[in-house]
Amino acid sequence: MSYTALYRKFRPDTFADVKGQDHIVTTLKNQLKAGRIGHAYLFTGTRGTGKTTVAKIFAKTVNCEHPTEEGPCGECRICKAIASGASMNVIEIDAASNNGVDNIREIVEEVSYSPAEGKYKVYIIDEVHMLSIGAFNALLKTLEEPPSYVIFILATTEVHKLPITILSRCQRYDFKRISIDTITDRMKELMDTEQVKVEDKALRYIAKTADGSLRDALSLLDQCIAFNLGEELTYNKTLDVLGAVDTQVFSRLLRCVLDRNVIGCVELLEEIVMQGRELVQFVTDFTWYLRNLMLVQSSENLEDVIDMSTDNLARLKEEASMADMDQIIRYIRIFSELSGQIRYASQKRILVEIALIKLCRPDMETSQDAVLDRIRQVEQKVENGVVMSPESMQGMMAAGMTASGMSSASGAVSRPKPQLPKAVPEDVKAIVTKWPSIVGNADQPMKTYLKSARLSLGGDNRLMVVFEDGGASDYFTKHDYNREQLELLLSDFSGKEIEVGIQTVRDSREFEEGYVDLSKVINMEIEEEDE
Repeated sequence: MSYTALYRKFRPDTFADVKGQDHIVTTLKNQLKAGRIGHAYLFTGTRGTGKTTVAKIFAKTVNCEHPTEEGPCGECRICKAIASGASMNVIEIDAASNNGVDNIREIVEEVSYSPAEGKYKVYIIDEVHMLSIGAFNALLKTLEEPPSYVIFILATTEVHKLPITILSRCQRYDFKRISIDTITDRMKELMDTEQVKVEDKALRYIAKTADGSLRDALSLLDQCIAFNLGEELTYNKTLDVLGAVDTQVFSRLLRCVLDRNVIGCVELLEEIVMQGRELVQFVTDFTWYLRNLMLVQSSENLEDVIDMSTDNLARLKEEASMADMDQIIRYIRIFSELSGQIRYASQKRILVEIALIKLCRPDMETSQDAVLDRIRQVEQKVENGVVMSPESMQGMMAAGMTASGMSSASGAVSRPKPQLPKAVPEDVKAIVTKWPSIVGNADQPMKTYLKSARLSLGGDNRLMVVFEDGGASDYFTKHDYNREQLELLLSDFSGKEIEVGIQTVRDSREFEEGYVDLSKVINMEIEEEDE
C-alpha cells in the first residue's frame, strides 16, 4: 500500500478539525446555520494555513444531505462523491495552469446549468491571482450576479495582485499565520495517533521553522521521521535533518563578535559548514537570535514573547548586559541585509564571513551605529590602558562627523550663545568630570540613553540633563522612577544628594542656542589652570 503524506492523511474533514482560524470558521458556521450563504468568497493568506481545506469543507457542507454544526456528515452519498473527486457539484480549478480567457469562458458557460444533484455548484479557484487581465474581465459579470445555485470561492496567497473590481464582489476572509503553540499541539496529537515518539523540543523547533504554515510543519515532520525511521525523533536529530544550528552555537558566535575575535568567528563558521548546516537557515536563525537579544534588553518579563527554554533565556539575559542597544541593532541590520543577498548567491560562505568581519570591525563602515560602535571600542581600549595613536583618533572623529551629517555651511547665520555661568558648583563639576565613568556604571537601558545626554545648569544651580526628543527623553520624563534612579546613581558618585532636572530639545542646535554646555565650560577652566 502506498504511503500518504501526513498533511494529506490528516487534512481536516470538518470545521472542528481546522486549527488556528477560529474567526473564519465561526463566521462560516453562522452563515450556514442562518442560511445567509454568499455567492462569492475570497480566502487570502500565507501558504499552508487552510484556505483550500476550508473551501472544500464549506463546499461539502452546503451540499450535504445531513449537515451538522461542525460541517458535513461525511457519510451521505454526496459527501463521499465530493471526497473522492467524482462529484460534478464541486469544481476545483488551478488558476496557475488554467489562467487564460478561454478557461474562464468555459466556467461561465457551465454556470448556466443547474446541479444534477445537491443544492449548489461550488467553483474553487486556487491561486486566483495568476489569472490574466482578460480572464479576470471575463469572470467579472458572472462573479457579480451568478445564478442562485452557484458559489465561487477564490483562494490566493497574493491578494494585492487582484483587481479591485474582483475584490469588491467578494466576501474577504484573511487566514492568519498559525501560532507555534497551535502547530506544536496539532503535531503532538498526530504523533500520538501515529504512535511515533518525538521530543517536544523537536516539535517546537519544527513549528517555529514552518513560519505559521501547518502544512509546511507536517511536511518537515514527515521528512524528519523518514530520516529516523523506527527511532525517537530528538531535537538534535531534527537539527541534523533540517541543516539548522543549535542556539548554543549562536551564543558562542555572539561572544566572539563582542570580543572582536575575527579568527574565532571564522573558525566557528568553519565548524558549522563542516557539519553540513544550511547557511541560509543559519543567517535567518542568527538574525532571530539577535532579535530576541534586543527584546530582552528592551524589557523584562518577555518569556511569552521569546520562545526558548529557561536556561537559554537566562544566558540571553546575561548576553544582553554585555552589549548596547545600538550595537545589537547594527548587528541585526548587517545580517538582515545579508539574508536578502545570500539566498541566490553562489559564494554563500564568503558573504557570511564578510558579514562577521563587519560585526567585529565597525571601522569598515561609516554609518552612525558603526561609528558609535567604534567610539565604544576606543572607550574600552582607554579603560584597559591601551594608548590610541593620534591618527586613529583623528580617523574616528572624521567618521563621526560624516555619520552625524555635521558640516560647516558657508554663509550660516551666527546666533548669540547663552551666557556662561559665573561659577559651577563643585559637586556638579565633579559629576561632569566623571560623566563617562558614571554612564559606564549605569544599568541597561539607562546606560544607552545617558550616552546621548548633554549636561547644563538649571535654576538654583541644579544639574540639568538635556535629551533630544525621542526614546531617551521619554524614558526619564514619563517615568519618575527612572529619574530618581539617576539621582541615586549621581549621589553615589558625588557623595552628596543631587537633584536633577530633565529637559527636552528638538535637536542639538536648540541645545546650543538655549543651554550652557557644562563639559565645554569645565574644559575651559582646566585649560586656564594649566596655563
